[in-house]
Amino acid sequence: MIYFKTEAQSSVLHFADSLYAHGNYSKAIEHFMKYNNQSKVYDKIAKSYIAIGNYDSAILVYEKHLTNKPEDAIEKYNYGKLLYKTKRYDTASKVFKELIDLDTSNPNYQYEMGVTLVQLKDSTALKCFLNAYELDNTHQKAIFRIAKHYLKKGKNSLADEYINVGLSSYENNKELISLKAQNYYLRKQYEKAIVWFEKLISLNESTQFIHEKLSYAYARTIAYEKAIEHQVLALKFQPKNTNNLFILGRLYERNLDFENAEKCFREALEILDEPLDQEYMQLGMVLNRQKKHKEALEVYKKAVKENVSNDQAHFFLVLTKDRYYKDFDTRIKLYETFTEKFPKSVFVEMANHRISELKKEKFLKMD
Repeated sequence: MIYFKTEAQSSVLHFADSLYAHGNYSKAIEHFMKYNNQSKVYDKIAKSYIAIGNYDSAILVYEKHLTNKPEDAIEKYNYGKLLYKTKRYDTASKVFKELIDLDTSNPNYQYEMGVTLVQLKDSTALKCFLNAYELDNTHQKAIFRIAKHYLKKGKNSLADEYINVGLSSYENNKELISLKAQNYYLRKQYEKAIVWFEKLISLNESTQFIHEKLSYAYARTIAYEKAIEHQVLALKFQPKNTNNLFILGRLYERNLDFENAEKCFREALEILDEPLDQEYMQLGMVLNRQKKHKEALEVYKKAVKENVSNDQAHFFLVLTKDRYYKDFDTRIKLYETFTEKFPKSVFVEMANHRISELKKEKFLKMD
């Protein structure tokens, strides 16, 4: 009779293991529960619950097991990580503290304690990451956390030291490559930043953030074609991002592609609920560069309407009318009215100079 019971239990375990191995977790749990010696299968029951997303039941299984075997470091570690995953940070920190007390030489215990303390906004988290690094100077996750901390604190050189150590043991660590690129970018070393952002792209890491930074870096190195290329890619992530549309428009303008600049500015202004005078002025400038003075006039009128005290908008409206109108007296009067309205404007000198030019042209025309 004992033989048959043992044989039956062996069959139950074998069948449950097969279900577990094939990913049929709910059925596996059902059959593991029929096995008499639960202490031998609790880990698979817990992992099955985790696999189907029933974290509370998994936690209960771990707690039941650890009540009987509190020194089981492997399952205590799995329990701690599950507590962290379910945002039970206080309890998780206690579990990782117990693990560190059990084994002070394990770098992962230090690291997991660190990430938990970060969530608890505990400043001693950095010490845990440093401890993990001292125990294992190839620990990529700990190195990333340390470097990121120093980068945020403005300690760029120190951040770079840790980044370089990490990359020496894993050269394609995307997180560290990203930090290195940002480190150069923050120090305005744009050519070096470009190299590392481009490396991220070569590793199939394409994000809006990366393309925005690359676009700006290329623009600062006067590589407008590349700047435009990456700004276009950035917009694919968020096509109605008006800030990026205006940036792209300005890049086209710098590259003397006024037609595409106009398209970008118009598209951005259509999206904005409350367009600003500066944006209208930007559109007006590229219209004037294309000699579309009549359209530019309407745009500058809108800019003035948006902000009646904007002397620059008023001046460019006058400047556009100067290009559009033919009558000398009308054009002279426009500048005189401007200088009366904005006597302290930085554009007064230019206005007075233009008045003198127009009067001279008028006199020569009369001759």
